[in-house]
Amino acid sequence: MALSKKPVTGMKDILPEEMEIRDYVIRIIKETYGKFGFTSIETPCVENLANLNCKAGGENEKLIFKILKRGEKLKLDEAQTEDDLTDGGLRYDLTVPLVRYYANHASELPSPFKALQMGNVWRADRPQRGRYRQFMQCDIDILGEASNLAEIELILATTTTLGKIGFKDFQVRINDRRILKAMAAYCGFAEEEWETVFIALDKMDKIGIDGVEEELVTAGFAGEVVDRYLALFGEMEQAGDAAGYLFDKLGESLDGEVKAGFREILASVEAVKGDFFDLVFDPTLVRGMSYYTGTIFEIAMPQFGGSCGGGGRYDGMVGRFTGHDVPACGFSIGFERIILLLMESGFKVPSAGRKCAYLIEKGIEGERMSDIMAEAQVQREQGDQVLVARMNKNKKFQKEQLAAQGYEEFKEFYKEPLK
Repeated sequence: MALSKKPVTGMKDILPEEMEIRDYVIRIIKETYGKFGFTSIETPCVENLANLNCKAGGENEKLIFKILKRGEKLKLDEAQTEDDLTDGGLRYDLTVPLVRYYANHASELPSPFKALQMGNVWRADRPQRGRYRQFMQCDIDILGEASNLAEIELILATTTTLGKIGFKDFQVRINDRRILKAMAAYCGFAEEEWETVFIALDKMDKIGIDGVEEELVTAGFAGEVVDRYLALFGEMEQAGDAAGYLFDKLGESLDGEVKAGFREILASVEAVKGDFFDLVFDPTLVRGMSYYTGTIFEIAMPQFGGSCGGGGRYDGMVGRFTGHDVPACGFSIGFERIILLLMESGFKVPSAGRKCAYLIEKGIEGERMSDIMAEAQVQREQGDQVLVARMNKNKKFQKEQLAAQGYEEFKEFYKEPLK
């Protein structure tokens, strides 16, 4: 039986052109986040299955690539359930591993701790444009900071990074889980019904307000409660200041500190953000992860037609490991999606120096070869990128291929001087 040359479904080989862009973007990300005081960490790609199934990952917990027990622990003849066979899994995001990491090393880390983590994650998802089963995530998180300074820093660091990569005219949509809960309570939904309501609301951008209404009515909610709830969104759309209108409407249903904190985030970011993105209050933003406890945000890029990153506050997660809650907030860039957009736009990595190719005729060796290599080394030390390669028979095609890779200067070396 012939071996398969194609990668597993939902995973991909990365060709040099894309790899050059990925390396460039990673470099910009690390440099920019470093200027905001974030430090790089790394966690294993395999996590304890109990951690991955801690009821914090939402739908992602159904998409875990599970790993069989090893050695004497694997007893196939005694297995009754899947849990008898598995005890680990590939991480489906970087947040659960980060929280475990922090719980394990808190005494060795500064407070607050500003973490940058980049790495592959795996989900047994249905592949589609911009969505794979193995993909890179890029997260920044601040643990130990309870104030809105965390949200402000995360938004500014993330948007500054995207701006340096070359993106503009995008939106950062922002909401708060506490605002969502206050709206649901104000309109008459019982607390145990809120998550069902939010699941329907989360589909607003796909099925519209009529679709959300149909889902809520079908779920058995009273028509007058649904009407009152959906009317709020229409009223906010008509208001010049949607957040201000909603806060006045909710009155004491929403804690005053939440209102003041939300306004502080908006005002602080607006004061320094520049004009390459918009910060927009979006009362329909839900975010699927159940671990979010406060502010939530999402990046919307018109080029992609969907989310290219997101995050929020998750103050309760560290306590699941230690028994003591620690304030935590994070923002994740949709790394694979921004790479896709750069590839589709024909993006070329800026070069600090020239890209030069030395093409050497076959048969050149000895002292002549040493001289050529020395010349290439001098040019590299001057800041240029120099490729040294043997000259192909079809030299024209070889140069065309190199030109497509960005090489703009060619030097040809022959055994005998050309007449």
